[in-house]
Amino acid sequence: MTQHAAFGEGPSARTTQTSRAPLRVPLGARGHLRTALALAEAGVPVLPLREGKGPFGNCRACTHGACGGRPNMKSAGTCCCPAPCHAWAAATTDPRVITSPAWAAAWRAAGVVGYHPGGCGLTVVDLDNARAVAWARQTLPATRTVPTTRGEHWLYLGTMQSANAVRPGVDIKSRMVYARWLGRGTGTMTVLPSAVRALVVKEEATPARAGVASSLTPRATWDRSVAHGCRHTERYIRTGLERGLAMVTAHTESGAGSQAFGVARFLAAQHAQCPGPCGLDLIGQQIVAAAVAVGVPEPYARRAVANGFATGKEHAA
Repeated sequence: MTQHAAFGEGPSARTTQTSRAPLRVPLGARGHLRTALALAEAGVPVLPLREGKGPFGNCRACTHGACGGRPNMKSAGTCCCPAPCHAWAAATTDPRVITSPAWAAAWRAAGVVGYHPGGCGLTVVDLDNARAVAWARQTLPATRTVPTTRGEHWLYLGTMQSANAVRPGVDIKSRMVYARWLGRGTGTMTVLPSAVRALVVKEEATPARAGVASSLTPRATWDRSVAHGCRHTERYIRTGLERGLAMVTAHTESGAGSQAFGVARFLAAQHAQCPGPCGLDLIGQQIVAAAVAVGVPEPYARRAVANGFATGKEHAA
């Protein structure tokens, strides 16, 4: 298949005259741009990523979803912004877009090339540490593997729902996400197995009905009295927590569980150097409650938050 030529598993697409257009970016950025063009030629949708592997922020017209979103996003809109806005949704195989002036500034500051796995028919099992890699070797079918900074990416043929923290140190990257391009890797890709699909617990999109039994304590909220060993000010903690809870509750259709993981990971990393206690248990309960409020099953929400705290502490160590 053409889209797998970038991984050494198929014939490369024919080079077009357009794909040989002059590179209108500074010399230092051309390495990433050349890589992106080669991937795009093989059918892999690409995008620039910042130092630290994050996507570039949206332009003013697209900030906070003001543009309505791109047609291929969860909230499908009509946005056709020429800049690399909306992270994975901006990934493209069009060399005219990749080499356009609107993308030049992003390539100038890019730290790595990203790609959209689902856009080229792939699922990436992101194994973030040695324990996760050992688990995969014992549990999952062998496939193409790509070394990462701390672990490995396992690439399978086929797409599925993406999710973070499906188990400690394991994320699933396929539809509606991006991954870092870290090279072709080694081995032969195999078809996406049921064992990987089973890792993703479907999040209910419907808000929880009134009267649903839950072990959550509604009054469990953070206050300064439980954080007397924290090095941060009360305002700093409350601001970060409020923003995090708002991010979770904004995902009313799907993704609240993954967002809860991300918020917990971020907050844990902020407190990694505190002598403690910081009241993270109560902060965690509030994050779980926010996720449950928009329909995430409580066991899934608790697991996501616990994994987020553990991962945040590991990354900050």
